[in-house]
Amino acid sequence: MKTKFYSLLLVVLLASASAFAQKAIVRGIITDENSFPIPGVNVTYGTEGTITNLDGYYQIKIAPNEDVTLTFSHIGNGKVTATFNLDPFEDYKFSPVMKTSIEQIATVVISGRERKRVEGITTLSPETIKRMPTASNGVESLLTSLPGVNNNNELSTSYAVRGGNYDENLVYVNEVEVYRPFLIRSGQQEGLSFVNSDLTSSVDFSAGGFQAKYGDKLSSVLDITYRRPSEFGASIDASLLGGSVAVEGASKDDKFTGIVGLRYRDNSLFVNAKETETNYRPSFADGQTYLTYKFNNKFELGFLGNVAINNYSYSPLTRQTNFGTLADPVALLVFYEGQEEDRYETYFGALKGTYIVSDNFTAKLIGSVYQTQEQEYYDILAQYRLGEVDTSIGSENLGEVTFSQGIGSQLTHARNNLDALIVNLEHKGNASIGENNIEYGIKFTHEDIRDRVQEYEIIDSAGFSIRPPIIDFQNNQPYQPFTSDIVPYTNIRAENDVQIDRISGYAQWSRRTNLGENDVWLNAGVRAHNWTVNGEGITSTSQTVFSPRAQVSIKPDWEMDMLFRLSGGVYHQPPFYRELRDSTGTVRPDVKAQQSIHIVLGNDYSFKLWDRPFTLNTEAYYKRLTDVNPYTIENVRIRYRANNDAVAYAYGLDLRLAGEFVPGTESWVSLGYLKTEENINDRGYIFRPTDQRLKIGVLLQDYVKIVPNLKGYLNLQYNTGLPGGSPSYADPYDYQQRLRDYKRADLGVSYEIVNKDSQRDSGMFKPFKELTIGAEIFNIFDVQNSITNTFVRDVYTKTQYAIPNFLTPRVFNVRMTAKF
Repeated sequence: MKTKFYSLLLVVLLASASAFAQKAIVRGIITDENSFPIPGVNVTYGTEGTITNLDGYYQIKIAPNEDVTLTFSHIGNGKVTATFNLDPFEDYKFSPVMKTSIEQIATVVISGRERKRVEGITTLSPETIKRMPTASNGVESLLTSLPGVNNNNELSTSYAVRGGNYDENLVYVNEVEVYRPFLIRSGQQEGLSFVNSDLTSSVDFSAGGFQAKYGDKLSSVLDITYRRPSEFGASIDASLLGGSVAVEGASKDDKFTGIVGLRYRDNSLFVNAKETETNYRPSFADGQTYLTYKFNNKFELGFLGNVAINNYSYSPLTRQTNFGTLADPVALLVFYEGQEEDRYETYFGALKGTYIVSDNFTAKLIGSVYQTQEQEYYDILAQYRLGEVDTSIGSENLGEVTFSQGIGSQLTHARNNLDALIVNLEHKGNASIGENNIEYGIKFTHEDIRDRVQEYEIIDSAGFSIRPPIIDFQNNQPYQPFTSDIVPYTNIRAENDVQIDRISGYAQWSRRTNLGENDVWLNAGVRAHNWTVNGEGITSTSQTVFSPRAQVSIKPDWEMDMLFRLSGGVYHQPPFYRELRDSTGTVRPDVKAQQSIHIVLGNDYSFKLWDRPFTLNTEAYYKRLTDVNPYTIENVRIRYRANNDAVAYAYGLDLRLAGEFVPGTESWVSLGYLKTEENINDRGYIFRPTDQRLKIGVLLQDYVKIVPNLKGYLNLQYNTGLPGGSPSYADPYDYQQRLRDYKRADLGVSYEIVNKDSQRDSGMFKPFKELTIGAEIFNIFDVQNSITNTFVRDVYTKTQYAIPNFLTPRVFNVRMTAKF
């Protein structure tokens, strides 16, 4: 199956022999002082050039990542020159006003990166994302190399930011909000993230203090832009973990552009290397497309579509986990029967119309539909032995369990189904009034969720059925017969039909000005969000929240390139369906929005080191959270209490030094410190589940000087241990131990057979624009990292052991990438 898939992709791509170029685009409408378009304006740089049409419209492709000066000239008007430094595939709109006799020269380089720096946004290169060795090979994996972003599970695309959880992050693709499946409980079930890095032109990330134009979440914003191709191109990426293909093109008149990506993922290489022996048959695949059509110089329509079908089939066989100490080693040996069959199907489509009303006002209308159909079926019987390990050197039974301290079994069952339909309609506007920029938006969302939860767990320890501790009963055997019914340890049965209607909106103002000789950027705005929960057997509940936010950035008139930034406000997170459902499956419509008062103080310092550019980013932050909805995390599944009986806080410091540690490459070192605690029912402060105290990340790119086509990529991560969780029904105040520290090093080595400097005019490599082969080693030092604990009891002492569930060991992978 996989062989046929890769063969088909290769045949399709080898059939195309067109060039693939990473250009940026500058376009716009040139007008005179009376706002009339000027036809016939020459737009040139170097030997390249174009001319405006009858409507004054022009479009020109320029080289990225370098200063390019465009000259606009026309008989009877003064010349205009402006310098641009754009990212690959960036689409920048520049509409100058030509004056009769005055020559205008832009003294400031026009760059999107300047705006992002002012707003506190980190920009990541799509090329770095695709080249760095990460287990999931996605945007989210590279985010975890940044300070303040944590993920202690290499099989998951979920991430936590500055003490928040996985549900507190906004993700946009071309201004359209995207969603994650609901029922996934394990990282190995996730397969593919929504974001396709083959289609991506820019990746912007804010870890907090973001503007009012972004939605209602507490932690972060990931803003992805898919590229608009300017010519035909294709790429392929294939490895033992799966493959992807992307094809793109544009019409001759540049009115129609399109890009299509297909991906296939197979986590068997990782799962089969874990300590649990399994029969694992996954199938993760998706297809995405981004199409645009420019009807005229004022109106453009774009379509974003995605179809993902993920099948997860898992049959565990045996597991042995050794833990304890050298003096007192203990082992857990488990034998399994049964299997798990999960299926996640998601369908997503969005239309975005952009209308340029005038040079000073742009209006957008965005509509999207998201549907997910999910099933989670499993019946797994686990029979375990907890015992002493033979440590005698030379013994035939070395490493085996020789004496059982505890025996037992566990039967878990689930028949969970969820069908969710989410419809969005949004209008956004952007107006320039003098030196002021006004942005606003209003959005309607309808969520329709039909959910069936049917789970139970039966535990038998040392021959006795374990009853749930929340049921009051008395057992006076042998003096009185025990006549109570035998009940499962956990038993959840619920059916929910819930509809949530939301109306949200924002308005914000921004301005660039001066304070003496210093440059100042100001931004202020407010969001409002109203939601109503309805459903079968639910009393309709409506709530409203307001979120004021502000930013101020100052660039002093110093020789040093310094930028200071202060941002913050009141952030709310109105509950999504999962936050309304408690641990028994009951929907509680009166759950309030969690609230965070968030303050961020930042500094960016750009300087030269070893005659190469470097930037030091520093951010200190503080969050004060109220109406907190407490939760527990098991692998990647979050279970909420569905109440607001806690308060919390988070504070920390993030540092990131980025630059050319090796000439011609981009690398960085990150350091983050975080402390976050919560107080439930006024019982005192305890660790929050994402209390990741210390985080160090290193991302390094290098090459061999005598063989520059031979390159290496190193991704290092160290996190102190997260809280280890607690058993079912246990009081979290009694379980405040931590997991072991998370340490991981991934290495990638690649050789560029063909690149832009070594293109072939003939021979077998002629069709290729780029061709690279390489190898990757994940978890080089074979560190045993853990994600959760399994709790079992000793039959003699009744001691409860927290047994770590280990993640993947050292894994090897080979990879090939090509562009045409």
